[in-house]
Amino acid sequence: MKTIKDTPRVKDDKPTHKVVFNQIQKEIDGRENDAVKYCEEHYPQTCEVFKQVMAIQYVLFCKKQKNYGPGNISVGTDLRSDGDVKLSLTGLWFRMNDKIQRLKQLIILGHKDEVGESELDTFQDMSVYGIIAQIVSAKVWGK
Repeated sequence: MKTIKDTPRVKDDKPTHKVVFNQIQKEIDGRENDAVKYCEEHYPQTCEVFKQVMAIQYVLFCKKQKNYGPGNISVGTDLRSDGDVKLSLTGLWFRMNDKIQRLKQLIILGHKDEVGESELDTFQDMSVYGIIAQIVSAKVWGK
């Protein structure tokens, strides 16, 4: 199996996003990845629910993208420079930190919800932000 290290590079010596994502999809589709086989054989219900949650997350992402557009994440930049990407990732870090602080209030400190955002809502937002961060890092956000 090829590693990310072995994939074609662009000018800044990072693997192209299409090659990396296609490689991952091929591994999952072709069952070339032993870890996927193992998990699906040993934990079929967990894997099925994981896939369902991912599908729900995708719909949530699309709804929020329709509401906000890409500019809130890219901060009005085109994400071409490393500085643009860093600015965007910093914004995502702040958003994720807000969600961590929210979970601290709900779970660790046991404070009652006063704003209508449940633990599930907060976990969903964090999950989507993590995926968005990967898309931003690949410099394809909003494209």
